[in-house]
Amino acid sequence: MKSYRVPELAEKYMNYDMIKNHTDLPEFPDARVHLLYIFLKDSGRNISGHEELYALVTSLVQVGLDTHESIDVTEGNQGEALMRSRQLKVLAGDYFSSRFYQLLALKGEIAVISLLSKAVSDVNVMKMNLYGKMKEALLPSEDYLSLTVQLNMQLFLSFTPLLEESVQETWEKLLREITECETLVQEMERCATPEFGRWGYAYWHLIEAGSDEERKMLVGKRTDMKDWKKLILKHKASEKLLDKLRESVSAIQQQLASRVEESPYAGILDPFLKRLSTFRSVVSEG
Repeated sequence: MKSYRVPELAEKYMNYDMIKNHTDLPEFPDARVHLLYIFLKDSGRNISGHEELYALVTSLVQVGLDTHESIDVTEGNQGEALMRSRQLKVLAGDYFSSRFYQLLALKGEIAVISLLSKAVSDVNVMKMNLYGKMKEALLPSEDYLSLTVQLNMQLFLSFTPLLEESVQETWEKLLREITECETLVQEMERCATPEFGRWGYAYWHLIEAGSDEERKMLVGKRTDMKDWKKLILKHKASEKLLDKLRESVSAIQQQLASRVEESPYAGILDPFLKRLSTFRSVVSEG
């Protein structure tokens, strides 16, 4: 099988000093992209050997969406550095999306442009529905997680019709579990501070599990770091996410159990296994 090299190819479009010096980009969705590449390579129909191109442009679109999503929308004057970071994230997200169109257009892949454009439109509609539920402040934490996972897998799901029918069910099951793993890792990292954790899984879990006084504190004012950490520890938000990540990794291992060690799937879980070990130490230390 042709070596998987999409992250290296994507670096050409993402690795700019101006971005690195003034802001941070979201983590590259490597597991989802790798899985898409494997299925397109092994079971793609009528893709003319363009599995690498399709995986690359999908990764750029996803990073573009995630970059726009990461823009700090806190009101008030936050200083020149934050303003520059916001501006660069807007421009970077737009740039990644423009590269998606350019790369596919150069190859005459109009059908795939249409396919991904429709998926982006679907993602935006789903985001608005999620934001609406958030605004009502009555979003169960499990619903938040399920909706976020669905959002994060939507672009990749759009390629299902290009796969052989015999593998489509396996593809969707693996994609959901892999996406859940990446989403859970993101949510665990968001637990670190109240600024990043607000509106994430931990926040909704604390709203559910907390006392009336704790809920008022979360909803009514900016929670300081000390109070946030106390609530995270008291209501075991990080532990719940860690358990969910362990369950998802186990489910993937079971699905891949029959595949040989040298298969293209070998190593796809390594980042999550490492994260499990790291997060386990962090959680145990409080």
